[in-house]
Amino acid sequence: MKSTSELTDFYYKGLYPSLNELEETRKRIVSQLKFYGGIGIVAFALVALWLGKSFGLFHPLSLAVVFGFIILSSITYRSMTSGYAKDFKEHIITPMIGAIDPHLLYNPTFMVSQHLFERSEFFKHSIVRYSGNDYVKGSIDGVPLEFSDVHAEYQTRDSKGRTQWHTLFRGLFVVAEFNKHFKAKTLILPDQAEKSFGSLIGGWLQSINFTRDGLIRMDDPEFEKHFVVYGSDQIEARYILSHSMMKRILDFQRRISHPLFISFVHNHIHVGIATGKDLFEPAVFTSLLDYKQAMEYVSTLQNTIGLVEELKLNEKLWSKE
Repeated sequence: MKSTSELTDFYYKGLYPSLNELEETRKRIVSQLKFYGGIGIVAFALVALWLGKSFGLFHPLSLAVVFGFIILSSITYRSMTSGYAKDFKEHIITPMIGAIDPHLLYNPTFMVSQHLFERSEFFKHSIVRYSGNDYVKGSIDGVPLEFSDVHAEYQTRDSKGRTQWHTLFRGLFVVAEFNKHFKAKTLILPDQAEKSFGSLIGGWLQSINFTRDGLIRMDDPEFEKHFVVYGSDQIEARYILSHSMMKRILDFQRRISHPLFISFVHNHIHVGIATGKDLFEPAVFTSLLDYKQAMEYVSTLQNTIGLVEELKLNEKLWSKE
């Protein structure tokens, strides 16, 4: 697999003609957004002033105008940037993925299935709305994997019966085939309880989580600070999470700096990286030639596909039964 420096060189040198053309498109879009945005703000201010004097700022009609303006602004933004985003994924992301491995398949409008996401058992809420994009599927070092951006949501109703949507997970979801069929399930989740309440109370809260399998204490203090482990088989969980595996997971967590979810179910490892955004959407208000922006695209691909190497999934540590 290409190194980060090789991918960066490819981004700037191999893709420069496409980048330069897209950068000009981006600048035109920003100019148009500023122009129409200025007109829209002035018009909105005048209408809001009139409504405020006539009906009051919190009158239903005034609030309807505010929400209408927000919705119209969102639709206008998406309309003006959709073609640019499509071209970016076609001319930049697609060849970058091909440069990593020509056998990887990329579909910007598809996603990892909801069935696979639910199989990970990261969350116990029922998913009511599920979407995603930027799907990649293939094999790295002989390890089959697939990943995409995913947005999973659940629904509640308040005391007045109004529907409210809540994000369960938004980020990158990866599924890779492991080298063993697991008899049990093992989940590694971000340890929010210990971070919020300390090791004593946090550990107690973890142990009374009745929606999960049994709490499994690991003998690595650093790992315990960052993660909580649940599983239906203590022996198998410790077999999977050897000292070297825990170190690799910790190293990967430090590198990505986002909440990390991992589960071992059947013969697959499921990885969720809660970035809170779509990772392969093109920058609009930042230059595509900006080094920091370029490295975000490069490091995202490098870290995701490098997960196979990071966790040594290509090493036949165990034989399949």
